[in-house]
Amino acid sequence: TALLTADRIKPSFYRDKSTFIFTPAKPLPNLDDLITEDDEPVDNLFSANQQHLLIDALYELWDEESFIATTNVGMFYDTVQPPLVPDVLVSLNVHVFPGNALDKRNRSYFLWEYRKPPEAVIELVSNKKGKEAGSKLQDYAKFGVKYYIIYDSLQQISEHALRVYELSDTSYLETKSRWLADLGIGLMLWKGFYRGMEATWLRWCDRQGNPLLISKESRIQERQRAEQAKQQAKQAKQQAKQAEHQANQAKQQTKQANQQAKQAMQRA
Repeated sequence: TALLTADRIKPSFYRDKSTFIFTPAKPLPNLDDLITEDDEPVDNLFSANQQHLLIDALYELWDEESFIATTNVGMFYDTVQPPLVPDVLVSLNVHVFPGNALDKRNRSYFLWEYRKPPEAVIELVSNKKGKEAGSKLQDYAKFGVKYYIIYDSLQQISEHALRVYELSDTSYLETKSRWLADLGIGLMLWKGFYRGMEATWLRWCDRQGNPLLISKESRIQERQRAEQAKQQAKQAKQQAKQAEHQANQAKQQTKQANQQAKQAMQRA
């Protein structure tokens, strides 16, 4: 399958964040009072690699100053409720706040800080207890997330490994389309090796279904291009040398023909 080459671009957006108004029911909290990390590990190695694969491609594709893509980071949509923690979160037209990267406001996705919900979240099913097709559907819809994606690689909770939901008013509708128009990219299942693991991976893709490059693939492609350019330059040099040799041969042949013609005239 061909791989998409893309320059770093700013992602398109489907709505100005000013159209989303967040009005907390209670006064805004002191962020220092919120628990943003609980030190719980990622549940398995496949999930960790899958998350990295999805994030890597986005930072290879888009200008890193124009979006945020995270894994296992809390989404706080209420000042008193515990956060949602999607496996992957993608939010366009936002960036980390200036200052110390470890400031509390940069350690989670606070809706009242970013003033908009993420465009997409992805949940990876690792067991039957995660409620990915249950309460999380309502929770992410309440948050205002445009696209909710469930990847059930082992088909533990559904016969479909990949399910895509799109927000309609205040609830989700499942769609057969894998194209996320508001992000300008799509989703596909790709069989292959990643970080030494052979599996069916969830990947971003272009309109033609070509997987978007991750950083390692970009480096390989750049090396291939450089090697190709080197070979082309070497071939061009050889061709120029060969053309020069042929020109010299033609010159010698012309000189030899002139000498033979002169000798023939002298004999006559």
